[in-house]
Amino acid sequence: MATDLLDTPGVLDTLTAAVGADALITDDKELGFFGQDIFSVGQRPIAIFRPRTIEALSKGIAAAARAGLAVAPRGGGMSYTGGLLPADAGALIVDVSAMDSILAINEEDMTVTVEAGCTWAKLYNKLHPMGLRPPVWGTLSGLIANVGGGMSQNGVFWGAARGPIVSSALSFDVVLADGRIVRTGNPGMRPFGPDVTGIFAADCGAFGIKAQITLPLIREANAFAYGSFAFTDAAAFMAAISEIARAGLATEIFGFDPFLQAQRMKRESLAKDAKALVGVMKSQGGFWKGIKEGAKIVAAGRSFLDDAGFSVHTICEGRNQASADADLDAIDAIVKAAGGRPVENTIPKVMRANPFPNVNSMVGPQGERWVPTHGVLRHSKALPALNAILALYEQHREAMERLEIGAGYLFLTMGTTSFLLEPVFFWPDQLEQAHERAIEPAHYAKLTRFPANPEARALVETLRAGLLAIFASLEAGHFQIGRAYPLEQRSDPGAWEILKAIKQTVDPDRRMNPGSLGL
Repeated sequence: MATDLLDTPGVLDTLTAAVGADALITDDKELGFFGQDIFSVGQRPIAIFRPRTIEALSKGIAAAARAGLAVAPRGGGMSYTGGLLPADAGALIVDVSAMDSILAINEEDMTVTVEAGCTWAKLYNKLHPMGLRPPVWGTLSGLIANVGGGMSQNGVFWGAARGPIVSSALSFDVVLADGRIVRTGNPGMRPFGPDVTGIFAADCGAFGIKAQITLPLIREANAFAYGSFAFTDAAAFMAAISEIARAGLATEIFGFDPFLQAQRMKRESLAKDAKALVGVMKSQGGFWKGIKEGAKIVAAGRSFLDDAGFSVHTICEGRNQASADADLDAIDAIVKAAGGRPVENTIPKVMRANPFPNVNSMVGPQGERWVPTHGVLRHSKALPALNAILALYEQHREAMERLEIGAGYLFLTMGTTSFLLEPVFFWPDQLEQAHERAIEPAHYAKLTRFPANPEARALVETLRAGLLAIFASLEAGHFQIGRAYPLEQRSDPGAWEILKAIKQTVDPDRRMNPGSLGL
């Protein structure tokens, strides 16, 4: 709903009366920032609503409904698929970052309840000293990304062997489009009857705003074993990744192609690795063992992957060191049978010791723009997808080279059934407020300031459309659907009618993040 169709002062007065002036932000620069995500600049909101309690959130949403405002929920803002961008100018953006409390930790029942704005890093830092964590415990952007956003957008990384992020939720407290508060599920069991919690999971805020989330807890492993392996052949590399996943030998399995590997090596520094040694030492279970492992990282430097081609990195967890080592030995056998070789395990060791680093990698090492596009595939479809993507790039090779568009891949498995293939693009282009606010100031100051590059961005858009067509032909699924991934076209017609019926029930006026999910 456009701003010029609203009596803006009157609407703001209505909202202020309901929630108080301190909960509303109308500063011009802030409105500009909240109207963008990592990839796109969207429509300008009328205001930012930042509630501090579920009761305040409920009152504000009810007031927005009375005023006829569309509402766009926002988590940590790490999205790049338009899910947090208002469909039209004049919407109310709901920023849950002030609702960031850890409300209850129950070690007897093994649950934790948090407010939606709690970051994955904050939750980890609270639980880790207690030897606890959720089974699936965040994405790499968890220093900024929050639990509510994760439950709305879905995603995967830490604990990927146990599935995607939303699989770990037990129940939600959700505020609907009219301000009603609904509790889904049962705090000790999901599902209890039909899975109502699942209806609101991965909805990109189309059905309601998650205010509180209850997650199960597991005990941290007592022992870890880390493996890194190099391949020269893509097919052998992907076959080994799939077999490691099918065997259930690691909690995290991820890999890089040569381009993305080189980007990572250029981006980081030995000095930064040295800082990470503190975390490595703490994570190893003993001071002298930590010193030994840290010394290996320094000795390996940044050359250990120079001739690696493709690399895969694994983290095995066990109740004792013998069991973790046995799993790593089995992985080593799979790798060698596929023609790979072990290399220094610096990458998984440092990442696991410091699971939520800064998000400087949301741009290229020189300050290039960055955007991924992914597909979650069956193992049998992963290599055909890679071959089709390479053919797509070959069609556009001349223009990609001229416009300096680099392309790499992240490979990751989820459970025993799913292979995530994530092509990423880097290109010289103008950075936005979203980048400036998220990147460490000292790092941001060193980056090249490229001018706006509409021609390169247009080609990136064309390439992303080509990727979506390839993934659709291979029946891939997606996270973080937002407004970028075509849910309706990929859904069974009957299932899509059910989703539309749910939307009609929880949001009959279509005011809750209209257009997200294609609803």
